[in-house]
Amino acid sequence: MNLRNCLIYIGLALLGSSCKTNKNIKTGDIVFRGATTSKLSSAINEVTQTQAKNNYTHMGICEVANKTTYVYHADYNKGVVKELLNEFIKSDNKEYYNVDLYRIKSLKKDDINKAIKQAKTWVGNPYNTTYILEDEGFYCSEYVYEVFKTDSIFGLEPMTFKDPKTNKFHNGWIEHYKVLGIPIPEGKLGCNPNKMASSNNLIFIKTIN
Repeated sequence: MNLRNCLIYIGLALLGSSCKTNKNIKTGDIVFRGATTSKLSSAINEVTQTQAKNNYTHMGICEVANKTTYVYHADYNKGVVKELLNEFIKSDNKEYYNVDLYRIKSLKKDDINKAIKQAKTWVGNPYNTTYILEDEGFYCSEYVYEVFKTDSIFGLEPMTFKDPKTNKFHNGWIEHYKVLGIPIPEGKLGCNPNKMASSNNLIFIKTIN
């Protein structure tokens, strides 16, 4: 191989390498967590699952600092928190959730930094148990939606709490709203992890766990 051909070969190899997606977790990446055995988790998944490959009931935003990965997320029991990735992956009964990593396709570093800054300001807020956007606190997908709202990454759609198999309200949601003492907010605008994971603005990176 002469020098010219050798240089062309090296150049093409480098180009091919640079086109590959960096699979290391980056600040601004979004993690989606699989369903658990809890009644509410099952209720969320069964009325929102959009594709066979998507089976998510929780999500959060990553920040990498000093080689440590943290996740900002709205937890049902803790409210909005910043936790180590390993804590996000581990369930209360010390088992591990299935967790997938996604990345926003085109977002400038400055915009990501602004989003993380916003995410930090909401730490400490309560969990929004009504799933009504106007109410106090955040539910998990609402939190992520609001963090990236100015970048128009995600949209809102009318919510449904009905089981698609029966077109009747899921028993888990009937029980949930009975305890709250309010009507089921069927048709109100909202968001959910399964729908957000299928957004054209995201790219699947890898399965973390």
